[in-house]
Parts: sequence; C-alpha cells; structure tokens
Amino acid sequence: MKKKILIGIGAFILILLIGFMYLDYRNRTLSPPGVVKYDNSNLTVEISYSRPSQKGRLIFGSEDEGALLPYGKYWRLGANEATEITLSRNVLFNGSEIAAGSYTMYSFPGENEFETILNTDLGRWGAFDPDHNFDVLKTKVLVEKSNDAVEQFTIRFEEKGSKVLVVCEWSDIKIKIPLEPN
Repeated sequence: MKKKILIGIGAFILILLIGFMYLDYRNRTLSPPGVVKYDNSNLTVEISYSRPSQKGRLIFGSEDEGALLPYGKYWRLGANEATEITLSRNVLFNGSEIAAGSYTMYSFPGENEFETILNTDLGRWGAFDPDHNFDVLKTKVLVEKSNDAVEQFTIRFEEKGSKVLVVCEWSDIKIKIPLEPN
C-alpha cells in the first residue's frame, strides 16, 4: 500500500515538474530573451530583458481601452524576469547621478512621459511590483510617438556626442534615456 502511495506521489510531482518546464519554455518562446551591450573606452552598459510582441494588441493606453500596459501601472520594461542594467562606471542617468553596478530597471508608462526607476533588488521575476524600498533613482523620460510601429519590444543604444542613449521602442512609442560617464 505504501509503495502505491509513493509511486502516485512521485508521478504527481513528475507531472507538475513537466508542466512547469513546459510553461517556462512557452514563455521564453513567446517573449524571447534579449541582451544588448554598449562598450567603448569610457563606459560599458549591458541590459538583459525579454522581448514580448504586440500581436495586434493595444499596448499603451488607459485601462478602459483595454491596454496591455495601462498608464500609471508598473511595467518591467519587457516580460518574464525583470529587466536588469549593468553599468561599468558612475554615470548621469537622464541627468541624475547613479553609481556603477547592476540594477533592475522598470517604468510607469504615461501618455507623455514614463517614470523610469532603478532598483537594487536583483534576480526577480518581474510580473509583480518591486519592493520600492530598494529604489535608488526615479526619473521622468519623455515619450516620442512614431508612425512606424515596432512589433517586438526592443532596447538598443544610440551614440549622441559624449552620451549614449538607451532607446526603448514598442508599438508606436519610443523613449530615450541619456547616459553620460560621470
């Protein structure tokens, strides 16, 4: 009798494990991981994130419109795990001083600006609000509207003089966060 119970429990655990592995695989194929790296003699920046697709959905807007990312609500700047940025040296992040190191990066989207935050609570699954006690920087970044919709969320870098811009694009919006070695 004990043997049958142990076999039943073992089979149940195996089925659960296979189910979790499938869901993890499915999430990663729907929102594949992305890593971008900027490297020059003054600064190295690496950002790891996941890249969800628009798939005909309204991405940014009000809750009443059924937006995937309603204005004023937490967004991890990607999908799956929280987006993380690593800075090789102290920088001005959109004009505010931030020390070299690794941070979780997230936003609260708005129609005209995104409040973007750096937080020291690393290695998190990003679907839930972070612990705001670990926030080290809050800054507002202006939204640029685009006529060319971007299907898959993308983070990239652009050089602009002595600064490098972290460009986040999805749907019909773009934000540019300037970084400057300090």
